[in-house]
Amino acid sequence: MARPREFDEERALEAARDAFWEHGYEGTSTRDLVKYTGMTQPSLYNAFGDKRALFRRALEHYLDHTLRSRLERLEHEFTPALAITAYFAEIIQRSGSDIGQRGCMMVNAILEKDQHADGLQEAIANELAEIRGFFLRSIVAAQKRREMPKGVSAADASAHLLTLLLGMRVIARIGPDLKLLRSAVEVSLATLGLPSLQQVKTARPNK
Repeated sequence: MARPREFDEERALEAARDAFWEHGYEGTSTRDLVKYTGMTQPSLYNAFGDKRALFRRALEHYLDHTLRSRLERLEHEFTPALAITAYFAEIIQRSGSDIGQRGCMMVNAILEKDQHADGLQEAIANELAEIRGFFLRSIVAAQKRREMPKGVSAADASAHLLTLLLGMRVIARIGPDLKLLRSAVEVSLATLGLPSLQQVKTARPNK
């Protein structure tokens, strides 16, 4: 019978996630990981592999509990057009409450010099494709429901929204100017014929 692991894997991943999120991959030392997780270096790397492998696991944990769960929730709670607007409304809200200006862990990883190694670039590209897929699905569905104009190219609009999102996350990391973020979002929403941020506040969950 295999011996049970003598640590809480979930808590260890959360702690490692916080270390990488706070300091970045390159800026996080083994000493930081030991401090955050409370594990010895041999135990840490025996459980998760080397630093790169631990970062991949920590990033996956972050994505499972933030991005992926958010997309699933919004697609179930709102109509397609409102789901897109609600997504951006939540990004603005999170930017305003991000006291430590940690930003988005995934976007931070994109900006790291060492993110090309060991398949991490491909993994991040897949996550960006998942976000764009959410925008694309929502736009196509919104057009079918006549929630937004059919003349808008769904492919082009989803690419635009992804670019807007990444720009917002970078700006928020530098300094969360909520007025600037709201203005940028409202212009894009109006241009694409999507509901305004104000409409999300008064909307009732759908479906």
